Amino acid sequence: MAAYLSAPAVIHGEHTVKTSQIVAEVRDRHPHAAWAPRIDGIAASTGIDSRGWMLPLETAVAPGSGSGNGLRDVGVEPAQEALAREGFSRQDVDRVIAALETVPAPQTVQERTAPAWEAVQSYGERAARGALQAAGLDASDVDCLITSHSTTPALPGLDVALANRLPLRSDVLLLPATQWACIAGTRSLALAADLVAADPDRVVLVVIAEALSTTYQPADDTLESLIVRLLFADTAVAAVVTGRQRRESVLRLDAAWHHTLPGTQDLHRLETRADGTHFVMDRRGPRAVQETVTAMWEWLRVRYQDHPGAWHPDVLLAHPGGTRVLEYMEQTMPEEWPSGLLDYSRDSYASGNRGGAAVFDILRRAHDAGQQKAGNRAVLYAAAPGLTATALDGEWL
Repeated sequence: MAAYLSAPAVIHGEHTVKTSQIVAEVRDRHPHAAWAPRIDGIAASTGIDSRGWMLPLETAVAPGSGSGNGLRDVGVEPAQEALAREGFSRQDVDRVIAALETVPAPQTVQERTAPAWEAVQSYGERAARGALQAAGLDASDVDCLITSHSTTPALPGLDVALANRLPLRSDVLLLPATQWACIAGTRSLALAADLVAADPDRVVLVVIAEALSTTYQPADDTLESLIVRLLFADTAVAAVVTGRQRRESVLRLDAAWHHTLPGTQDLHRLETRADGTHFVMDRRGPRAVQETVTAMWEWLRVRYQDHPGAWHPDVLLAHPGGTRVLEYMEQTMPEEWPSGLLDYSRDSYASGNRGGAAVFDILRRAHDAGQQKAGNRAVLYAAAPGLTATALDGEWL
C-alpha cells in the first residue's frame, strides 16, 4: 500500500472564543434550564478553555435580519384577525402587532451558512497552498483533489471552489466527500493511498475545512446542545500524498482498516432545521465508539501477530471525539505499551474538537515536536457518525 505523506498544513480559526464567553452567553439566554446550576462544572469537565472559530461568537448568536419572530409563520393579517376574534380592540390589536414585530427573528439557514461557507473556502485555499508549499509542489502538479466539509453543505462544493481558486489543471480528478465528517482525515488518506497505489506517479491533495461553529444554536436548551456549544472548533487542514517518497515526505502509510457498526446511524447526526444545522448527540455514542477501538486493537494484534509483545506504536494520532474514549483507549492498550502515546491527541483536543480536521492537526503537532525518529510506528484513528471508523498504520521517515 505504501503511500507517502508530506507534513500537513493547519489553519486554525482566527477568532478565539473562550469557554467563559460561551458560559456567559448560554447562562444569560437560558437561566432556567435544568442544567443551569451545573453549567460551570459541565464546562470545566470538557477540559477546553478556548477554541478558534472562523467567525466570531457574535456572528453565531446575532438575531436574523428579519423581525417579527412571532408573526413570521402566521403573517400579520391572520394574527390581527385572531386577536380581534378574542375580543381585543383595534387599538390593542395594533399595539400587540407592533410589539411582536420588534421581536428579533432567529437567523435563517442562509444567514447562518453563507458566511461560514465563504470562510470554509478561504481557509481551505490557505491550507491547500500551505500543504503544496510544504511538499515542494505547485498546484499544477496535482492530479487528484479529495475534499470534505460536512458542516457547510454546498453544490458545487469545496472541490470545485478550490479547483478554481488555486487553480488546478482542468483534468484533475475531483473527489468530494462531504459526509465523512470526523473520519475525513483518516479515510481521505486511505483513499489517497489507494489512488497512488494504482499510479505511483499521482499527486493527491487532500483538503478538509470544517466550520463546526455553525452547529452553535442559541435557542436550544438541551444538555446535549450545551455540550455541543462547548466542544467544537473550526479548522482547515491539507496534505499531499504521493506514490513515491520525496525529500519532503514525513510519514509512509502502510495499511488501512475500516469498520462500521450496524444499527448505530442515529447515535450522532447532523440535522438541518429552519434555523440551521444542529448536531444531535446520543449518550450511547461513546460506548459505540469504544467498540470500534476494540476492533482496531484486534486488527493491529493480527497484523503484528508474528511479533507478540515486541511491537507497539510509538505514537497514536487518534480522534475519538472526547476524553471518555481517549481514557478507554489508554485503559485497553496492552500493558507493555509505553505511556504517553495519546499526548498529541490530548493536546489537540484541549483547544476543541476539530471533527474531520483533527487527525491532521494531531499529526502536525507530533511532527512539530521533533520527537519522532525514522522508523517509529504511527497509528492514525478516527470514528465518525454512522457509526464508522478508519485507522492507518504507518512509519515515520
